[in-house]
Amino acid sequence: MSTTHDVLRLPRTFVPIKPVGFFARLQVTFRDWRERRMVRATLSGLSDRELLDIGTTRGEIDYVASHRDIDPRGVVSAE
Repeated sequence: MSTTHDVLRLPRTFVPIKPVGFFARLQVTFRDWRERRMVRATLSGLSDRELLDIGTTRGEIDYVASHRDIDPRGVVSAE
């Protein structure tokens, strides 16, 4: 919630409108696409040695970008 002041310096409180339905899904889909694109670009900018250090290869970049919650090596974390 945010508070702004109008010309008479009276406070006005408003809550941002959340998109619903189709537009909410569109917004989430677009955000996810942009995040995948940024991950892909970042990983593509690394050298082969740096990729090996984090446990992936150049051929796995698309997979890693699309499945960020899955470890490409199949190693289960201790969470």
